[in-house]
Amino acid sequence: MKTLWNKWNDISLIKRILVFLIIGAILGVIFPNMDGTSPIAGIAILGSLFVGALKAVAPILVFFLVIAALANAHADGSMKTIIIMYVFGTFISALVAVIASQLFPIELTLSGVEAAEKAAPSGITEVLETLLMNVVANPVDSLANANYLGILAWGILIGVALRAATEATKAVFTNISDAIATVVRWIISFAPFGIFGLVYDAVSTNGIEIFTEYGLLLAVLVGCMFFVALVAYPIMIGVIAKTNPYPLVLRCLRESGLTAFFTRSSAANIPVNMTLCQKLHLNKDTYGVSIPLGATINMGGAAVTIPVMALAAANTLGISVDIPTAVILSVLAAVSACGASGVAGGSLLLIPLACSLFGIPNDIAMQVVGVGFIIGVIQDSCETALNSASDVMFTAASEFRNMAKAGQTVDPKTWDK
Repeated sequence: MKTLWNKWNDISLIKRILVFLIIGAILGVIFPNMDGTSPIAGIAILGSLFVGALKAVAPILVFFLVIAALANAHADGSMKTIIIMYVFGTFISALVAVIASQLFPIELTLSGVEAAEKAAPSGITEVLETLLMNVVANPVDSLANANYLGILAWGILIGVALRAATEATKAVFTNISDAIATVVRWIISFAPFGIFGLVYDAVSTNGIEIFTEYGLLLAVLVGCMFFVALVAYPIMIGVIAKTNPYPLVLRCLRESGLTAFFTRSSAANIPVNMTLCQKLHLNKDTYGVSIPLGATINMGGAAVTIPVMALAAANTLGISVDIPTAVILSVLAAVSACGASGVAGGSLLLIPLACSLFGIPNDIAMQVVGVGFIIGVIQDSCETALNSASDVMFTAASEFRNMAKAGQTVDPKTWDK
């Protein structure tokens, strides 16, 4: 069994997901279950088990990730500009996603929508009231009931308070966070089977047309990420470095983004980014901190995924989103994206946090997470490519800004060598 398990893990997760996705779709066409008479209807339970495992681990994952990140956070003066770019870039990404979702609204086929519609908030006042009450909810109840706003609030408070603790105490929370992340990786390793069940259930009960809405959703997600990478971020870099940003942007996308697309892990791409920074002749003392930090908090791709998926759920339930609510969602998505797990599909586990802003039940939100894993082969790859490439972009832009202030010449042509 151990040999089989090792061989299973040696196969790329992307390849495993693709194979089981195709098999699930084929079986869904051959054995339709629209009337509940399919002889293999039990396959759908694999999807339910997978979503159930995610529902169980997501609250505690968010809680300890936030605590560990804040307890161990540190920054000096040289890092100030880079951190500001990380945070602002993540917020801009979320704002782009919200605007795109308003321009191109997507609706999903989910179960239990009728019951959920009755609980939908009517406007910004009710949204704010729900938000504030969830923030001050009992932390134990928040964990038990998957109240992500309460989890995030208490995680922030405890994380900030622990900054004064001893290094040994901080290490305990870091180790707990790492252990939970390991459990998530174990669950994600079974994603092909879960997606197999989810795809079979979706196709067998709704027909092959179900992939049309998935394609539209994926188009909005990837379109937003391309816009952020090729328009929004270059504008930021141009303003900071005061020069043509595209040689740097294109080189980072080519040498860092392309690798990250296939590894689907910002952490795994850290050595690649370090090497690229060295090629760009950046300060090792700076990028030695900024690149690992960026792999943790610079999550523009995740900030696109979270609001697009949450607004798809809101559109499905007929919830109207006004401008104040959209701004709140952008901020919430940016903050939660900074705590996204470092494993494949980690940002998807934070979708319920954004959905809770609209009072969307956790059962509905986790179905959206399941949809995210179905399209995750492309979505997560593009997301990681954007996240990782921008780590180098922002680090370089900050250093070139300092060079310009010191009167040194910055030649953008050297960025593309």
